[in-house]
Amino acid sequence: MKIGIDISQLAYEKTGVSNYLLSFVKRLIKEDDKNDYVLFYSSLRKKLPIDFSLYKNVTVKTFKLPPSVLDVLWNKLHLVPIEMFIGPVDVFITSDWTEPPVIRAKKATILYDLIVYKYPNETHKKIIEVQKRKLKWVKKETSKILCISNSTLEDAKEILGIESKRLSVSYPGL
Repeated sequence: MKIGIDISQLAYEKTGVSNYLLSFVKRLIKEDDKNDYVLFYSSLRKKLPIDFSLYKNVTVKTFKLPPSVLDVLWNKLHLVPIEMFIGPVDVFITSDWTEPPVIRAKKATILYDLIVYKYPNETHKKIIEVQKRKLKWVKKETSKILCISNSTLEDAKEILGIESKRLSVSYPGL
């Protein structure tokens, strides 16, 4: 099987999202030598801070597109499937910022929190707008949602109305 993962959030080193994502990806590729991984990384100015060349089952596809362009392309317009960037994959895992369409791949996403719904007055307006656009597509298209805690899982059910069978918990650091 070929699994694609958006690792663009690794550009924001030492944040909770970046730390979780790095741990998640490293765990997957270290423990799984049966599948091939295609990692999508996009940042206008920042180079990928991690060298994945040591892993024989990993290919990294790097692009110099700013997050704002991908937000418009994928979250607003929902055009240009991820496979146009990385080639065919069986599964594509998204992370924090964008939700690209797919051609044939099943989609999974990592859900960190629903702060944009729970505490909108404490969140920047731009972040709220981007996250809500992304979550609209997650709710509509994503087969599996990996929540980082039971609290996030419960919020996904209550706030977004996502059914339990699409949700599971994947704790940080495990």
